[in-house]
Order: sequence, then structure tokens, then C-alpha cells
Amino acid sequence: MPRVEIYTKFFCPYCARAKRLLDEKGVQYEEFEISAGGDKREEMVQRAGGRTTVPQIFIEGQHIGGSDDLAALERGGKLDALLSA
Repeated sequence: MPRVEIYTKFFCPYCARAKRLLDEKGVQYEEFEISAGGDKREEMVQRAGGRTTVPQIFIEGQHIGGSDDLAALERGGKLDALLSA
């Protein structure tokens, strides 16, 4: 299974939706909770090309985007291919 990383904040409905989709697919992911800001938030912004919204999702280091982007990959039948690499 590829490495999946997700940057989240508390009480974020988009974060919950993205994690639910990953959970339904049985994907293990590493979650970085950035509500308090700090180094991990700065890391996320840098890795995500300046994006500051959450969630920001990475699969094998490739920036996927946010919850809507993840859902679009699923609808388009492309998410499973990324997760099986």
C-alpha cells in the first residue's frame, strides 16, 4: 500500500469526508493535525504549493489536493490505481 498523508484540522467537515472515503477503501494514512499551526502547517503549505486550506492529501509524496480532488479521482475511477501503486 502506498504512503498516504493527510493534513487536517479539528471539526473540519471536508477533512472528515476525505478520511471517511479513505477509511471505506481500507487505506491506512498518516494524519497531521494542524489546528494549532506550527511547523507541520508550514510544511503543508510548502508541499501543497501555497495552499492553506485543509485537508491537503498526498499519495506517495504526490500532491492530490483536497477533499473535492480526492472525490473526483474516485468518481473518475483513478483513485484505486493511485492506491495500488
